[in-house]
Amino acid sequence: MPATFSLGTSILLLLAAFSSSTIGKDVEDEEKHLRFPPNFLLGAATAAYQIEGAWNVSGKGESTWDRLVHEHPDRIYNGDTGDVAANSYYQYKEDVAILKNLGFKSYRFSVSWPRILPTGFPNKINAEGVQYYHDLIDELKANGIEPMLTLYHWDHPQVLEDMGGWLNEEMANWFGDYARIIFREYGSKVKKFITINEPKAVCKNGYSLGIHAPGKRLPGLGEYMCIHNVLKSHATAYRIYDSEFRSTYQGEVGVLLDVMAYMPQNFEFDAAAETSFQFNVGWTMHPIFSKEGDYPSVMKQLVGNRSKAEGFMQSRLPVFSDYWINLIRSSADFLAVNHYTSRLVVSGTMGEIPSHEHDQGVREVVDSFWKSSASNWLKVVPEGFRYILVQLARNYGNPPIYITENGVSDHGTLNDDDRIYYYREYLKQMLLAIYEDGVDIRGYFLWSLLDNFEWNEGYSERFGIVFVDYEDPKRQRILKKSASWWKEVIAAGKIETN
Repeated sequence: MPATFSLGTSILLLLAAFSSSTIGKDVEDEEKHLRFPPNFLLGAATAAYQIEGAWNVSGKGESTWDRLVHEHPDRIYNGDTGDVAANSYYQYKEDVAILKNLGFKSYRFSVSWPRILPTGFPNKINAEGVQYYHDLIDELKANGIEPMLTLYHWDHPQVLEDMGGWLNEEMANWFGDYARIIFREYGSKVKKFITINEPKAVCKNGYSLGIHAPGKRLPGLGEYMCIHNVLKSHATAYRIYDSEFRSTYQGEVGVLLDVMAYMPQNFEFDAAAETSFQFNVGWTMHPIFSKEGDYPSVMKQLVGNRSKAEGFMQSRLPVFSDYWINLIRSSADFLAVNHYTSRLVVSGTMGEIPSHEHDQGVREVVDSFWKSSASNWLKVVPEGFRYILVQLARNYGNPPIYITENGVSDHGTLNDDDRIYYYREYLKQMLLAIYEDGVDIRGYFLWSLLDNFEWNEGYSERFGIVFVDYEDPKRQRILKKSASWWKEVIAAGKIETN
C-alpha cells in the first residue's frame, strides 16, 4: 500500500499536478495574488423563499416549501417557516441600501415562480408579483448595482408538484413557459440569468433523501429522474432565450453547479475520486459542457450494472434521445458555481441500496482536523476551493465562471471572526486559481447578504453578513463584523493577509 500523505501535503501535491507554479504561503500572500482582477464583479446573493416572506399576499400562489413547512412542521427545526423570513418583500429598499453602503456591485436574487404564476401556468400572470421584481431591479440599477436573476431557487408552484413536479417530463414545457415570461418582463434590465439553482441539491434533497420540499423519498430513482428533467428544463429555457430574446437584449444565460471538491485521500484513491467527480459534477456538467454531451460514461456503466444486479429490467439512469443530447449540449453562456466545502474520497460504499450514493462505489470522508461550522455538512477546507475550480476548468474547457455562492454558517454572533477567516482564506485560493492556474473566474457572490430561512434547519443556522433579528416584527438588520470587513475589501480592491 502506498504511503499515506498528511492531508495538507496531499492537497498541495494534487494541486501541483494541475499547476507547475510554486504553491505555498509565500505565493498565497504575494501582493499580486491578493488583488481582484480589473472589472471583477463582487456581489452578494439571496433566494426568494429564504428572505421575502409575504407568502400568501399580493396574489402569490402556494409553493412546495409553503406546503412542506405548513403540513409537516416536524421536518423543520423548531417548526420554523418562511412565512415572514427576513420580510424582504417589504424591506427590499433597505436591503439595497445596505448593498450600496458596503460597495457591492451586483446582487444575485431569485424570483418566486408562484409569485409570478400562482396557478403554475401562464393562464394567470400575477401583475403584483411581476411589479415587485421590477421595483427591486429598478432600485438596484438606480443605486449602481447589477442584478443577476435566478429563475428557480427551489420554490416551484405546488400545483405543478401535484402533477409530479420534477419527476414529470412535462416540467420542461412548464418551466419554459415561465422562463419566457421572465425573459420578456426583465430582459431589458437584466443581462445575467441563471436558470435553476443547484440541480443536484434539488433532486437529492427533494426526491431522494426527502429532507427538502417536496419531501419525497425515492432513492436510486427519484434523483435520476429529477436531474433528467431539470437538464431538459434548463436547456429549454436557454434555447428560448437564444431564439427569442438574445438578439434584442444581448444578455447571457448560465447554468449553476453545486459542488464540493472530491479529493482522493491519497493517490491510491485517484480512480475513486474521479468516479465521485463524474457522479457529482459530471452528472449535470457533462451533458452541457462536453463535446459529446450525455451523461458521463462511468455513470451509465455503473448505474446500469448495479440496476441489473438489483433485478431492474433497465438502468435506473434515464436515457436521453439524440434530440435532447443535442439540445442540452452547449446550453450555457457561463458556469455559475456554488461551493462551500470539500470531501476526501476512498474506495468503499455508502448509502442505501439503491441510491446515487451507493451507485458510485466510493466513500466520502472528512478529516478530523478540518474546522467545523454550525452546519454539520460544512467543514472549512480552503484548499479544496482552488482544487475544484482548477478541475472544472480542465474538464470543461475553462468556461467563464461566476462564484454565485460561498460562505459559512454560525449560530448567531455580530463578532463573526470565523466568517471573516473563511472568506479571507477561500478568496485567497480563488485568486490563486485565477492568477496561477488561469481559471477564467469573472465574479464572486458571497452567501449571504442576510441571515435567512435555512431550509430544514430553519433559523438555527446563520450565513448572513447582516444579522436579522427574528424576534423583532420589523426584522431589524444589524451589520456584522464581516460586513465591515467586506466594505474594506471592496474599497481596497484586495484582501488583507491578517
